[in-house]
Amino acid sequence: MDDEEQVKAYAEADFELPHNQFIQCLKLVVQNPAFDGVALDLGCGPGDISRRFVEAYPGSQVHAVDGSKVMLKYGKWLLSPFLQKRIHFIHGRLPICLLPQPSYEVIFSNSLLHHLPDPMTLWQIVKKYSRSGTCVGIMDLLRPDSVESAQSMVDTYAGNEPRILQQDFYNSLLAAFRLEEIEQQLRIADLQFNIEKVSDRHIFISGFMP
Repeated sequence: MDDEEQVKAYAEADFELPHNQFIQCLKLVVQNPAFDGVALDLGCGPGDISRRFVEAYPGSQVHAVDGSKVMLKYGKWLLSPFLQKRIHFIHGRLPICLLPQPSYEVIFSNSLLHHLPDPMTLWQIVKKYSRSGTCVGIMDLLRPDSVESAQSMVDTYAGNEPRILQQDFYNSLLAAFRLEEIEQQLRIADLQFNIEKVSDRHIFISGFMP
């Protein structure tokens, strides 16, 4: 997502409900409120999830990766000077991306899976940058049963958003995976993660690396 108008609409959109839900789900995985390590945010966009994470875990830092320079620019603008010291934005497209650390204690991602040309890329990166005990939390959209259902979700959850954002949401719903497809991806990647449908349009995948 590199178009300035498109990124601006996304960065200014109201994601309070799903992003708060993501953090609440992640807290069930990262159960230590005193966590003071470095987490990895894959596909961070304008950084709202990263911001919520460091606010939930005041001792933590985040390495936040995204393939869009425009998204990262907005992310820096939206952060307070204090939080800028705790969130390190990294421009790079997966899987070709150099990260500052060989592994992380926490890896999370929101709404990246359906954007990747090859969904296995996400699971390969998770394995590559994990260590024993790494906490993993991934949220993404679920593909509806029909285009009519997709349009109904757009009308319900993005009806007041700019037209460009409504179109992005519609396209993302149709590009998302079904639950059984994600289960197959995890089997291929040999990852024993829990999969839970947490809303009519979201799935949360979580677990710990052995």
